Amino acid sequence: MPTGTLEAIWIKRAKRGPMDPTNQATLQAGYGIVGNADWGGRRQVTILRRETWERIVERLGTSVEPTARRANLLVSGIELADTRGRVLQVGRCRIRIGGETKPCERMDESCPGLREAMVPMWGGGAYGEVLDDAEILVGDTVAWLGTETEEGS
Repeated sequence: MPTGTLEAIWIKRAKRGPMDPTNQATLQAGYGIVGNADWGGRRQVTILRRETWERIVERLGTSVEPTARRANLLVSGIELADTRGRVLQVGRCRIRIGGETKPCERMDESCPGLREAMVPMWGGGAYGEVLDDAEILVGDTVAWLGTETEEGS
């Protein structure tokens, strides 16, 4: 089974507020990242794939940082497209993917054309529900769980 890496963690301190980088975060089952403005609901954690982001900014000919996407987690080495319903293991925490994170108008504030460039192939990443209380750290292994037994369903 392919594995990836948790490359970065960001916590949003307020709605429409800045994304603060951190090397670790506490996740609470059913709510999301402790201290994040988006607490509870369906989009408890948002995840961006580094390789997808790099392809998008290269195509646009820009050097916009991934914080412009406003996701909580940056991962590499795994695919996020078409993963609705799957469970992603990030360190010791499981996250059930609820769907694609659609890019909003704020993307074009960072770089004209970014929103449109992110539309194909889940370019805006994914959102999910936190299934475990756990600490995660930059550098943690990221992998898809493949069976109901592994997923704890």
